[in-house]
Amino acid sequence: MQTGSRAGTNPLAMREYGIVFAFIGLCILVGALCQLKVVQGTWPQNAFLTVNNLLLILHQISVNGVLAVGMTFVIISGGIDLSVGSLLAFSGMMAASFATRSPGVTAWAGNYGAFIPIVVALAVGSASGALNGWIISRFKIQAFIATLGMLMAGRGFTMAVTNGNPISALGPEFRWFGTGKLFDAIPIPAVILGIVFLLAWIILNKTVFGRYVYAVGGNEKSARTSGINTKAILIWVYVLSGFLAGVAGVILTAKTGSAQTAAGTSYELDAIAAVVIGGASLSGGIGRLTGTFFGALIIGVMNNGLDILGVQSFYQLIIKGSLIVFAVILDPSRKLTA
Repeated sequence: MQTGSRAGTNPLAMREYGIVFAFIGLCILVGALCQLKVVQGTWPQNAFLTVNNLLLILHQISVNGVLAVGMTFVIISGGIDLSVGSLLAFSGMMAASFATRSPGVTAWAGNYGAFIPIVVALAVGSASGALNGWIISRFKIQAFIATLGMLMAGRGFTMAVTNGNPISALGPEFRWFGTGKLFDAIPIPAVILGIVFLLAWIILNKTVFGRYVYAVGGNEKSARTSGINTKAILIWVYVLSGFLAGVAGVILTAKTGSAQTAAGTSYELDAIAAVVIGGASLSGGIGRLTGTFFGALIIGVMNNGLDILGVQSFYQLIIKGSLIVFAVILDPSRKLTA
């Protein structure tokens, strides 16, 4: 069975090179448009091509990038996870209630430093993901329906924790994971994103579990016939997605300094977009984490560049939506007729 985990001269590898060229081309285009502002005398310098702005882009894509890693595993396995935005908010809210210096927000509220809030967030995300995976594998419910239900339930739990009120006044130890810098330069969220991508790449490309994920997504029936415990693989894929939603919840809550009930709204769409732009097939069995990484970078550079150029947000949504459709049009293997 040919999977997307093997590099070489196959079409998958060519698509990976294509996404790199697309990223470079986008950077050149945005940089040129910004340079035009300098030539016209509108700007004193190119606001895009600076080290600080490039680090800012990595900081900005950290949450979506972490979510997209988990989404990559899910999509390769032949599923979809619409609940990651809500699980991000729920995990972040639970973490914040253990990291706040404002007593009385919840019955268990208090400043417990950073370790306990983070463990709570990861546990909440993982448990929710496990429930997703169990429902999908046990009752053979479509992933779209099961995770749509979790999307709504997760948002409800997020509001129920504090009766719809935000949680602020978070401790500095916890906030460091969203605002701290390594060597006084590299944002900690970007460091976390790098670690997540590296570990996930090893799992997907160098372990039996990774090969099984491709096998289940390529043909679940054949995978089951060959002796793979497909139910266990699906459960663990959604556990991983929920776990990383918890990681993203910690990052976002620490960055903003508060947990909001509306946090993560529509974030699942950006995560799916990064994976699809990166070359994964929604039919399952095909995808690369390196493609996802550059897909997240493309979205980040596009958002950053359009903001710098003063393009209004509704036009940004139009451009982003067009980019997703264009990416699929260029890749016939991801069309419904393939």
